[in-house]
Amino acid sequence: MTARTIPVVVIGAGPTGLTAATLLGQYGVETLVLDRWESVYPLPRAVHLDDEIHRLLGRLGVAEEFAAISRPAHGLRLLDRELRVLAEVRRGADLGRHGHPEANMFDQPQLEELLRTNLERHPTVTLRGNVDVTAVEQSGGGPVRVRLTDRSTGETSSVTAGYVLGCDGANSLTRSTIGSTMHDLGFAQRWLVVDVATDTDLHQWEGVHQVCDPVRAATYMRIGARRYRWEFQLLPGEGADDYRDMTRLHPLIRPWTGNVPADELEIVRTAEYTFRAQIADRWRKQRVFLLGDAAHLTPPFIGQGMGAGLRDAANLTWKLAAVLDSRLPEHVLDSYEAERRPHARSMITLAKLVGTAMTAGGDTGSALRRLLAPRLHRLPGLSNRILDSRTPALHRSALVDRGLLGLGLAGRLCPNAPLPDGRRLDDPAAGRYALVTSAAVTPALRSEVHDRGGVLVTAPPGTALHRWLRRGHTAAALVRPDGTVQRTAPDPKTLCGLLPAPSSCGRVRA
Repeated sequence: MTARTIPVVVIGAGPTGLTAATLLGQYGVETLVLDRWESVYPLPRAVHLDDEIHRLLGRLGVAEEFAAISRPAHGLRLLDRELRVLAEVRRGADLGRHGHPEANMFDQPQLEELLRTNLERHPTVTLRGNVDVTAVEQSGGGPVRVRLTDRSTGETSSVTAGYVLGCDGANSLTRSTIGSTMHDLGFAQRWLVVDVATDTDLHQWEGVHQVCDPVRAATYMRIGARRYRWEFQLLPGEGADDYRDMTRLHPLIRPWTGNVPADELEIVRTAEYTFRAQIADRWRKQRVFLLGDAAHLTPPFIGQGMGAGLRDAANLTWKLAAVLDSRLPEHVLDSYEAERRPHARSMITLAKLVGTAMTAGGDTGSALRRLLAPRLHRLPGLSNRILDSRTPALHRSALVDRGLLGLGLAGRLCPNAPLPDGRRLDDPAAGRYALVTSAAVTPALRSEVHDRGGVLVTAPPGTALHRWLRRGHTAAALVRPDGTVQRTAPDPKTLCGLLPAPSSCGRVRA
């Protein structure tokens, strides 16, 4: 008897894998998630996400729950080695263009617990923990065999998958399976990462503190009501073991803890990380895809590591669901790497540049930072660019038509703007195609968009969407289920014909 094929198997139940599985579950796609841990990995790792990723959490159905466990950050301060402020870039707690605060601090285990609990709402998704995936085998472009071992019993088994999403981290077995290798982008720094809990308020500025010191660069940030994170560049010969007790650690963090007694500070974790800039040379082979840290690694200086993986999941899953439901041809899956790889590389390059600018150059670099940092706000447009959480436009692909010059709105995210009825764009769109237009709309056009499984959103004068379209020099934009503009046109009727054929896949489950 031929084994039943599961449409999608996700390897790894970290934030990227859980996001991919949830989005697939919203489309009713049967999905099996495999993870080596029985429950949430308990130690803190990622601590920041921006308003775009907070918006994506809204798509998953956990935005309000995340807001309750996160803390909006006030921005970034650049400090010299004596902790004097060189420059300050503020980000308010007000809602940005995506409907959420632009910088959000959180505890990763709490977020993962939210995502796991939320996954239970989707009956087509099964999460199986405490298993090691030992092999991913494919040949001839057909279904994929995933071999696994139960970590409790040692029993071996296998499942057959239509597609496999490798969300299995930096040491990805999936990546080696498809013959992909990491390409080094020329950045490696050893850092000590420390998480401390205390009931005593440290009374520090509620943003990220970046110490620009070529000898001992450091970062400090408040994560939660009683949680704080420090990162220190390690000196030659040092390691995390040198700072596992408060006696050794206290001199490093004392500039921020002040008179708080050491016995009121609890070490949650100390770990050594090598911050790297790397990207996989291929993200797909036939029916197997790489997402998250399996595909790219970034230094943490702009807080985009985890967000990049969630962007991968948002980009790929709606396409995969549409292919499985025969709404789109299989070749559109090539657009995943074509769009995401250049975008991820741009963000890694930016993080590498920021990290180098903050930590390199010795005494000369420190002198230049003291001279230039206080004057950043005087450079035309730079202050706004630093404050703006927008990321680069996606490259041209089968599902991004940027025209001959590559200008305009195509490839960029449509803002999650407020609508006249009090909702925001993502509320009526709900994971479907949306046709946004400031032009006159006929009942026939509205009916056709609806019949094709999309939603028509009008942008009357005076609204944020109307201003957005005008700045993009267009009257209509076709917005994909992941919020990316696929194409613009002066006539919305032109775009209607690009909507995929209707089917049950277009009806997204909340």
